[in-house]
Amino acid sequence: MLRNVTPALLLFVALVLQVSLVNRLLFTWAPDLVLLTVALLAAKRGPLPGAVIGFCGGLAYDLLPPANHTLGQYALVLCALGYAAGRMGDRLPLLVMAACGVLAPGMVAGLGALLGAPGVTWGVLATAWPRAAVCNLVAAPLVLWAVNALYGGRRRRAGRTELVPGYRRGAA
Repeated sequence: MLRNVTPALLLFVALVLQVSLVNRLLFTWAPDLVLLTVALLAAKRGPLPGAVIGFCGGLAYDLLPPANHTLGQYALVLCALGYAAGRMGDRLPLLVMAACGVLAPGMVAGLGALLGAPGVTWGVLATAWPRAAVCNLVAAPLVLWAVNALYGGRRRRAGRTELVPGYRRGAA
């Protein structure tokens, strides 16, 4: 139970910090703390929990008050990135966080363009995507340090799912 409550609390803290502090103080040069937290938690937990964490974090992010986009847009992007981060993030979580931090703004803008968002043009994408990627890359090590300090959970390696922990192969 505590294994599931701690990521939920970390996502809640990231959402509150994103909306109340980061977006108000840094204006256009703001990192996406929710995205980075989802990517790191997914890298620690695995692909399926990463997709669930990404969907829940994205849906909560979609429902927050300054939402001026289609409902479910961030949920879809963070669900896909949570799954991908869970698949690849066991060994190098900082690299996976950096890749998610660079890819996510483009995915959000691309999905917004597909859904018909009026403010998404090539000019906006060409200026906003690099700025968002740089902000996420700068904030990634800080989020990695903070989440590791608060949630040191490691995911279990494949092949360690024996029914009896003391069972040794070949012993008859």
